[in-house]
Amino acid sequence: MQIRQVSAEDRTDTIFPLQTYAFLPSPWADADRVVYAGRMQYFRTTLTLVAEEDGQALAGVAALPMRQNVRGVLHDMAGVASVTTHPAARRRGFVRELLSRLLRQMSEQGCTVSTLYPFRPSFYARFGFVGLPRARTATFAPEGLSHLLRADLPGEVERFAMREGFDDYNALTLRLLGERHGFSVYDEVRTAEFREDPRWVAVARVDGEVVAAVTYRIDRFGGDLIADDLLATGPLGRALLLQYFARHVDQVARVIVTIGADEVPELWGTDFAVLTQGKVAYPSNGGPMARLLSMEALTGTVTTAEESITVEVVDDDFIAGRYLLAGESGRLTVEPSKNEPQATLTCAGISALTYGVLDPIEVVTRGLGQVEPSAVGPLNALFPRRMPYLFADF
Repeated sequence: MQIRQVSAEDRTDTIFPLQTYAFLPSPWADADRVVYAGRMQYFRTTLTLVAEEDGQALAGVAALPMRQNVRGVLHDMAGVASVTTHPAARRRGFVRELLSRLLRQMSEQGCTVSTLYPFRPSFYARFGFVGLPRARTATFAPEGLSHLLRADLPGEVERFAMREGFDDYNALTLRLLGERHGFSVYDEVRTAEFREDPRWVAVARVDGEVVAAVTYRIDRFGGDLIADDLLATGPLGRALLLQYFARHVDQVARVIVTIGADEVPELWGTDFAVLTQGKVAYPSNGGPMARLLSMEALTGTVTTAEESITVEVVDDDFIAGRYLLAGESGRLTVEPSKNEPQATLTCAGISALTYGVLDPIEVVTRGLGQVEPSAVGPLNALFPRRMPYLFADF
């Protein structure tokens, strides 16, 4: 086996057959290959590795350069994608070797966190990844929001083709990147493809300022309005978009919109009937996973705690070691330490605390580390429970 980095142009001849066979209906038409090749201009900054035998690509992985907000600090992120293997080469360790090489290279390029959507979480758990909440969908009839049609809300909503509304939509995502824990965006090269997205985008403004936006499509008259992530800077922006959905009452039977795990749609109205779902299934519909690639990069993380604790991270190629974690003046500092640790954590364990998806007791019960009773309070204070919203779906 030989591992080779391939260019965006080479992806069509190497990873395309693997990726298409793994994730799309097949056999594929020649036109699919042409469409794929035309998209490769948006993958110029993507790191793609393939494993070959006798000149044939048998497995591949890729990492998209992204940025992510983790508790108020923006990190360079490796978005792992296109993890594929030829059926004849599966269970031979190709992906294991590729993924190790990929994470190493992205870490050397400055990425301090990594996320992915797994085909099997237990496989990626061996690489230090831990689960994050999957985005939900809220399904409801637009007449359930009829009270909003009578509300005189300051602001307005405009509908655009994405090519016309892209700049406003993209600017909003960059604003939310700086404000929302877990939020992530692609680099400019990858993001440019979304300007050609065939969906509508509804943009809400108050006094000229963009406060919310959502992309969507309508499948048919009397059918469904299918919306992607409902992005809003606050309750007013969300209410403006929900009011916009309500105006489709005589056009569609249902609205289906994607929301974060911290949204509570049943509180959007009185007697409001809504189905909120977070389907997780494998190999499709997996919840996202994340891991740290650097401990020192956590310095500057927002925390209200005035605590300090020494932890040891074990069994990891990137972040193993002892660290003093200290909260001071609203920020976390992380430094190497020679003190005896009060907690011994795996990469998944410290990643779970950092992302806010598990507390110290859950880390122990999940088998992701050992925490002395005296360390539970400081760790809870430094890393309070907080649900991340991984916006970018790759």
